[in-house]
Amino acid sequence: MASKASGTSAGSSLLELIVIVAVALGLALGIQALLVKPYKIPSKSMVPTLLEGDRVLVNRIGMRFGDPEVGDVIVFHPPRGAEEFDVMCGSGRVPDDQACDRPTKEQSEDQNYIKRVVAGPGDTLAVVDGHVVLNGKQQREPFAEPCGGGEKCDLPKPITVPADHYFMMGDNRGASNDSRFWGPVPRDSVIGPAFATYWPPSRVGGL
Repeated sequence: MASKASGTSAGSSLLELIVIVAVALGLALGIQALLVKPYKIPSKSMVPTLLEGDRVLVNRIGMRFGDPEVGDVIVFHPPRGAEEFDVMCGSGRVPDDQACDRPTKEQSEDQNYIKRVVAGPGDTLAVVDGHVVLNGKQQREPFAEPCGGGEKCDLPKPITVPADHYFMMGDNRGASNDSRFWGPVPRDSVIGPAFATYWPPSRVGGL
């Protein structure tokens, strides 16, 4: 027959294990909520940099200590209705030769998009054959897929990005639903920069 001391020891060990598991789970959830968040790429809009189905890690705390920079790959809340193209540019209908220059007022809280920052507050922006012309200078964008005659490939009339806003575009310029259609993204809608791909194993690496 097991002694009373043995039974007490076993019970203490079980309780200790439960506490360790609970603390580990709490730390994991806290890290995900506050520091790093996994995100699945839902479309082909970031090809070739990111493929549909790739999983990336997003730094949720980085935006608390600095602002997005041109070239960053960012996860953010898009305007409400953007996923169904049921949204109009914040400044109303714009000429065919320019991008949307004002943000759409209502932002979605339950949708996340991932795009690249191509212009920041106060920058001027135009698009020629899918390539960004930033402050009058065409950018070298080796990461960009050719526009291939998609919508909003040529927007030569420059616009100015408002204060505290960022202009987002997908790397797959002919197949991306982005700021060209619904305008710059407010700073408050930015979740954080994606910094690494962790799945599938063949795609593991930094961004």
